[in-house]
Amino acid sequence: MLRKILFVFIAMALVTTVAFASGGEEVWKPTKPITVIVPWSAGGATDQITRICAGELEEKLGQKIVIVNQPGASGSVGTKTVIDAPRDGYTWASGAIGDVGTYKILGFVDTKVENWHIYLNVANVMLISVHPDTPYKTFEDLMKAFKDKPGKVTVATAGMMSAGRVAMEGIKKVTGIEYEHVTYDGGYPAVVACVKAETEVTAQLACEQADMIRAKKLRPLAVLSTEPLEIADYEKKIEPITRWIPEFSPTLSYFGIFIPKGVPEEVITTMNKLWREVIADSEVIKNYAKDRGAIFVPYWGTEGLVKSFPIVQFYSWLYYDMGKAEESPLTIGIPRLK
Repeated sequence: MLRKILFVFIAMALVTTVAFASGGEEVWKPTKPITVIVPWSAGGATDQITRICAGELEEKLGQKIVIVNQPGASGSVGTKTVIDAPRDGYTWASGAIGDVGTYKILGFVDTKVENWHIYLNVANVMLISVHPDTPYKTFEDLMKAFKDKPGKVTVATAGMMSAGRVAMEGIKKVTGIEYEHVTYDGGYPAVVACVKAETEVTAQLACEQADMIRAKKLRPLAVLSTEPLEIADYEKKIEPITRWIPEFSPTLSYFGIFIPKGVPEEVITTMNKLWREVIADSEVIKNYAKDRGAIFVPYWGTEGLVKSFPIVQFYSWLYYDMGKAEESPLTIGIPRLK
């Protein structure tokens, strides 16, 4: 039954994508600036890559793309602004697909991933890092502290339902640790908080920590991956969390730009073409990914949905198991990961 739900879900998206891809060749020529809402504070993962993408698209579209930071409620405030805007193609959303795909079950915003045209750019990995003055030299040291001092070790993240919180709750679910969660209005503020020693630990994306790691203002202990992570100009490989927790199943966090369904067809036809011909070949984005410990993933349409849907499943069921969801993910067609 679950497989059938997922098959129908993907098939519906495929029909929509094919319809747009094979439709008319009318090119959208915007007549005014385009607004992209970044639903987090400036400097974080979404803000970084969205500004880079905007720079790559502006010349081709012939209009300025204005980035507006509107943080709040784990990104749902800014996303709702896009949902409520006129469906004329001039207001886009941005962020992590795992957030957009779970707002409905959390009771934040009545939206689902199939309500959006998906344009992915990078996939980010989570890092667990500590302030250099802490006694934690290895991830094993930190895990021992979590267990010896349950609920006492402070961890900074971007919010109650942020990727950092999901990472920590995933570790908690597997290991049984307890920690003190300290929230900030975005990934970058959370990272800076750890640098300032407001917290001992930060669990945030590698792209948000890279500069501080290179400057030795943070000590990375583990990457939530099955493979070591290399960050440009940092002398060490960062070990994968599976070295210490083999049963942990890391997932990539896919970021992108999302345009709500219902905009004029020529907007989507044009965006599909730009993602295929401009973003997919962007050396600027490729270099950003290499510099920040991210993965270049210029997927759009059905491919973007298929690639990123497992993170929506992971987030949805983790929230449900945490008791944070207002309804079962099954009610919106999200089966549990096998």
